[in-house]
Amino acid sequence: MKRIAVVLYNLGGPDNPEAVKPFLFNLFNDPLILRQTAGIRWLLAKIISNRRTPVAKEIYSKIGGRSPILTETEKQAKALNLVLGQEGSYRVFIAMRYWHPFAEECLKEVIDYNPEQVILVPLYPQFSTTTTESFLRVWKCVTEKKGFDVGTTAICCYPRQEGFIKTISGLLQASLQKTSSAPNNRKILFSAHGIPKKFVVDGDPYESHVNLTVDAILQDLDMPDLDYTVCYQSRVGPVEWLRPYTDEVIIKAARKGQTIIVVPVAFVSEHSETLVELDIEYRDLAIRHGAAGYVRIPTVGVNTLFIAGIAQMVIEAVRARGVFCSGGLICAKDCPTCPINQAAT
Repeated sequence: MKRIAVVLYNLGGPDNPEAVKPFLFNLFNDPLILRQTAGIRWLLAKIISNRRTPVAKEIYSKIGGRSPILTETEKQAKALNLVLGQEGSYRVFIAMRYWHPFAEECLKEVIDYNPEQVILVPLYPQFSTTTTESFLRVWKCVTEKKGFDVGTTAICCYPRQEGFIKTISGLLQASLQKTSSAPNNRKILFSAHGIPKKFVVDGDPYESHVNLTVDAILQDLDMPDLDYTVCYQSRVGPVEWLRPYTDEVIIKAARKGQTIIVVPVAFVSEHSETLVELDIEYRDLAIRHGAAGYVRIPTVGVNTLFIAGIAQMVIEAVRARGVFCSGGLICAKDCPTCPINQAAT
């Protein structure tokens, strides 16, 4: 039976307080995050990571001093392994972009497995140059360095994947039922991690993918007249990021005395942006400004529908070549869903 390696990849996060500074340096030294020349980027990454380390350590101290993202990804990998194991000879591996296990560490395990095909699966539903493309560049670099030339298919995105959408829709519907006593006084915030607006102006499709996800959720809910806003959180630095900003939308809704329901649409596992920024900082912000209530629905995690959806994409991607889109298209410059011109890894 054909052996297939499935690589789940995500951002990564520090696994102890001492890892915070190097993690931040790795993040800001990424040429797709700080788009400067190498020397200037390295210097800026040093400065920013030094300045942000105390703040970041304080954030992580609220959730045990470390990021839960690797543990959460391990749970997802285990769940995916169980589903794919019923379909053939699959093994799921984990890679992170900015902290262990790095792509190089993951590749060593993949090589030991000796697969006949590799499927790369982002834990970013919406494509962005800052996330998916960043990892694919690194993966290509390390595989070329190791001379690893096994046929590889990269799933680029799945902003409207049925399992992903139905999971969020179901979680949101449950929250709406709990707040049904005030249906006309609820504000739904579909919150995604922001990116600098300039990146979108330069052609990054992330914003359009976030909108595709929200449209699909609303279509699945089939609940007309919902009061909702698509907004963006976690901005850093002085440049303009995608608007509207989640904290500003929260203040506006809170001052109207509305019950706020926050729906993470770009995160598939819990980490500091959900457990601290959304659950602590933004909750306090909402209550302080007069919100009638504040609800944050959980991320999709290991929900059965979500994992089944990932598994289905993997099975379909085995038959594809190059970069695979969940809509059944091989992504290219003219792909209507994922307009990227990314060469096969």
